[in-house]
Amino acid sequence: MLDYEKEADGYDASRGGEARAEAAAHAVLGLIPAGPGRLLDLACGTGIVTRRLAAARPGLRVTGADLTPAMVRMASARLPGAIVRADSRRLPFPDGTFDAVASIWLLHLLHDPEDVRAVVAECARVLRPGGVYVTTVDKASAHDVGSDIDAVLAPRPRRPDPDAAGTVTAHATRSGLRPAGHAVFPGTGQGRSPRDTIADLRRGWFTVLPPGEPRTERFAARLAELPDQDRPRPDPRFGVRAFRKPASGRRSGDTASQGGDSPAHGDEGAADGGDAAAADGN
Repeated sequence: MLDYEKEADGYDASRGGEARAEAAAHAVLGLIPAGPGRLLDLACGTGIVTRRLAAARPGLRVTGADLTPAMVRMASARLPGAIVRADSRRLPFPDGTFDAVASIWLLHLLHDPEDVRAVVAECARVLRPGGVYVTTVDKASAHDVGSDIDAVLAPRPRRPDPDAAGTVTAHATRSGLRPAGHAVFPGTGQGRSPRDTIADLRRGWFTVLPPGEPRTERFAARLAELPDQDRPRPDPRFGVRAFRKPASGRRSGDTASQGGDSPAHGDEGAADGGDAAAADGN
């Protein structure tokens, strides 16, 4: 489990930096309503994506929220007056405050299924009728790109993905939201090399492989045998799902039109999971 208070300073550089932030922001903006309004970037992390969302749509009033104090400080430096410290399971906003809510690289961090349900329910609650919730899904599997690194790590133990698309869709539906589109975008600069993956193993990114355990070191030893230790393998491609809150007066059984694949070209926590609640996302 990562300590995001300690991770904050080097967070952006270790996760694709501005290129990845641009890709993520582009994907979100392609799925939310056009025009002016209010957007909540939940688990905004350092604010690197939040800032791009605000800059791309001057008529959009963007608020960022995160639980980790160091992340809140960094995001506030990027967007003064627009960042709040908040727990994503208990948002400090009235019902129907926002036209759009985004949670990029948050749900995969939540170990407790009840926390995932609570976060999605809160996102639905603070949406206005007709508003859209956008979230990344299936983050862990996005890193499986068919490389030799993936072949070495394939036998590792895994926990169920809390952000599995089917799970998130079920929670969204129970909260009164309807599928409204999906997109993919590249995790630019996040292709893994064997040496970097070994370092990630030993710093706790793979949450079911604790640092120092013999099992973890066996995987590290196999990774050390791979060729081209410093060559990054292909970048991951992240999936995003959108869900719309029906407009007032719409029958509860109605569904929003399903969007097609939007290959939106433009944070993330541990490789198989990570921190809890509203720990950082972008």
